[in-house]
Amino acid sequence: MSEAIVIDGQAVAARLRQGVAAAVEDLRSRHGVTPGLAAIIVGDDPASQIYVRNKSRACHAAGLGSFEHRLTAEVSEAALVAQIDELNRDERVDGILVQLPLPDAIDAQRVLGAVAPEKDVDGFHPLNVGRLWSRQPSLVPCTPLGCLILLRTVRADLAGLEAVVLGRSQIVGRPLAALLVAADCTVTIVHSRSRDPAAICRRADILIAAAGEPQMVKGDWIKPGATVIDVGTNRVVAADGRARLVGDVDYEAARAVAGAITPVPGGVGPMTIACLLQNTVIAACRRRGLPEPDLG
Repeated sequence: MSEAIVIDGQAVAARLRQGVAAAVEDLRSRHGVTPGLAAIIVGDDPASQIYVRNKSRACHAAGLGSFEHRLTAEVSEAALVAQIDELNRDERVDGILVQLPLPDAIDAQRVLGAVAPEKDVDGFHPLNVGRLWSRQPSLVPCTPLGCLILLRTVRADLAGLEAVVLGRSQIVGRPLAALLVAADCTVTIVHSRSRDPAAICRRADILIAAAGEPQMVKGDWIKPGATVIDVGTNRVVAADGRARLVGDVDYEAARAVAGAITPVPGGVGPMTIACLLQNTVIAACRRRGLPEPDLG
């Protein structure tokens, strides 16, 4: 059997961002609308700083308005919610991103619930979660949406396929399961209490790994010809002392068995910000009753 097709997330994300830029230019020229995305970052977590900086650059490149609000780690929950309320009322802002993690003293669920559902471009508000599972129009979490877009580059028709999602987080695993159910897959979620996860994974036509465990998925966990989407981003230190990024899948072993696979880095990662921009444009259109663009 030949090696798996490598799904190029960089290229797919670049096409999506081009579609977003074209949609933004159309909204500006035809309707005088410039979609705007606001990010709130609390504290100085290095990974969060990098993500918000990359988000800001992507917004500017696509022509979106970008607004950043940096708060100290000592900010009170009430002050953070007040900042969100202000952005809910700001007509320049179509999407609000509250960067996680938040300090332990802050109730993240209360904070995420304070974001207006129509501006919840992360798709974490309970109303958007419920709409997703009810197959109603919603704003969909960005990483799961990116996974589905990548999956469809190699499998246009997902109906009837057996999909296994490794991980049950609110951010990736559960919303991804909802998207796959909506696509008419037969879906199993594997988690820390599952019995014999390897055997369950071997049944999968589609295997999506989002467990946060470096190289947990071995080559013999994979059904020959399966499509493997690796959401994991784990920094490990090699024997020579150098750090490198690896996914939740043993990439080289899996590539010899799978039909298609995403690399780490360069697979799912680039899709998250691209889908965040897409959600902001969709939110801008819905808030104004304008037709949603086909972003390709």
